[in-house]
Amino acid sequence: MIPYNKKLVSSARTLRKNMTPEEKHLWYDFLKRLPYNVRRQHNIENYIVDFYIAEKKIVIEVDGRQHLLPEHKEADKQRDAAMSSWGIVVLRYPNDSIRNNFNAVAEDILKHLGLDHSDLKTKR
Repeated sequence: MIPYNKKLVSSARTLRKNMTPEEKHLWYDFLKRLPYNVRRQHNIENYIVDFYIAEKKIVIEVDGRQHLLPEHKEADKQRDAAMSSWGIVVLRYPNDSIRNNFNAVAEDILKHLGLDHSDLKTKR
């Protein structure tokens, strides 16, 4: 079982209630339609990841511009290494890609999950 930090539960809950526009777009227009349980703002070890598909051990991160800064790149590298130690694959997508190339992001996620559009649940 992958550990989590109980002290981060409240922060994760707050982040779920205050998703960025790009996270909302990805969640409501795509991830909710996957045939897997996708957890939003999920706590893994001492990290809160944007989205987690436990059945496939895949984390999906939506990265703002701050992730381009050297200190954030290093922190992301360490975080990704921690996830990798648990056998988790991290998929990172910049906000700009979600805003301007949403279909390509969705296709890439489907590819990593071994799915295609016919596997998606219909919108309600």
